[in-house]
Amino acid sequence: MKQSLQLRIGQSLTMTPQLQQAIKLLQMSTLDLQQEIQQALESNMMLEVEEDDLPTLEYREKKTENNDQVTSEGSQTDLPDELPVDVSWDDVYESALPAGDDSSDSAEFETFRGKTQTLQDHLIWQLELTHVSERDYAIAVGIIDAINDDGYVATDLNDIYQGLLEQLDDLEMDEVQAVLHMIQNFDPVGVGALDLADCLRLQVLQLPDATPYKADTLDFVTRHLELLASCDQARLMKRVGFNEEQLKGVLALIRSLDPKPGARLQEMDVEYVVPDVFVHKVKEQWQVTLNPDIAPKLRINPFYSGMIKRADNSQDNVSMKNHMQEARWFIKSLHSRNDTLLRVAKSIVEKQGEFFEHGPIAMKAMVLRDIAEELELHESTISRVTTQKYMHTPQGVIEFKYFFSSHVSTEGGGECSATAIRALIKELVGNENPAKPLSDSKISDLLNEKGINVARRTIAKYREAMSIPSTSQRKRLI
Repeated sequence: MKQSLQLRIGQSLTMTPQLQQAIKLLQMSTLDLQQEIQQALESNMMLEVEEDDLPTLEYREKKTENNDQVTSEGSQTDLPDELPVDVSWDDVYESALPAGDDSSDSAEFETFRGKTQTLQDHLIWQLELTHVSERDYAIAVGIIDAINDDGYVATDLNDIYQGLLEQLDDLEMDEVQAVLHMIQNFDPVGVGALDLADCLRLQVLQLPDATPYKADTLDFVTRHLELLASCDQARLMKRVGFNEEQLKGVLALIRSLDPKPGARLQEMDVEYVVPDVFVHKVKEQWQVTLNPDIAPKLRINPFYSGMIKRADNSQDNVSMKNHMQEARWFIKSLHSRNDTLLRVAKSIVEKQGEFFEHGPIAMKAMVLRDIAEELELHESTISRVTTQKYMHTPQGVIEFKYFFSSHVSTEGGGECSATAIRALIKELVGNENPAKPLSDSKISDLLNEKGINVARRTIAKYREAMSIPSTSQRKRLI
């Protein structure tokens, strides 16, 4: 095989560093963007946060003519009016890149990350506020260590006692039980229980004496709780000796109790989202505005930009020119990001106006292609723009991607979104007779009556996705 050199003429897309930066900023979440801006401010002396009482960038550039030529020799680049960010994303970034490692002690943007606390931390905090002896404190710590995330003592009390004997002389079981009694009065109510009946009993005991059916409920959870598994109301009334009104009152009170009091204090890493846009109604029209607190407004530092000399090719001057060009590109990329984000948000709101009025049940069928065609952008661009971006609406803070879902056809020739179908299923189950819950087939029939053709297996899939129990599991007394 003979090797040779050939010249060919062709067209290809060149991903310049500036274009890559624009795409990178566009797909970043708000928190990542804030960190990126902070790093840019620290690394580029030409960038600074714009203050309201200072002249704008446009005014200063008109006033300082020698800033028109800011690029170094051999890299003259004019800023386009619009950045061509609608390209093949997969060739650039697979996902939003995290900010680089910043080990400095300098001030950073708020990360909105909540401090976590375990149930054990919460109980120890209450213990430290309680006046107890060092001996009782040590016993309490031993018991708290044995309490699981649901709030129950997961270790046999005798095993806890045996373990404490190694560090406490002449320890009696009565002392352990007395300290357990104290812990059972801590928050959350019901913590430190030995089993479910004990957990419910502790919660009933702390109810006001005037609570209807308190005495009956206390007797029931103490002596007859296992009878609930029978799901036979007539047999239950006969065994317990309650009339129908008493039984309903007792079951209603039990239903209000928490079988896992410690679960809400389980350790979890909570990261709060910051809305990118706000949706509000003005004169019967839905308006979309950018969140002004997402990122600070940036400008070119007038002091350093004034030091640049047009004809000076010294190393320092060339470096300042490069920093100036990078700063201008960064500001331009931020403007491009905000403009694209706002266009996509407005298009979504325009198409899903009924959702903001009536909630998920009014969600229209919509896919990425619908927005892409309207805005003349690529679907991959819409996908990246809507990932990890949130809007604050009357229905709550919602991710952009929530508005895109699959759909089914209706008898009228229209389409119904999967989100609306799930909302309808949830509504039907919420209004069903607890004694005769709706089967998946019945739910399918009811939706078919509304002109929405959904198979039973699809109903089951949506129900499981929403963590709604099956018909047999929903058919219970409480």
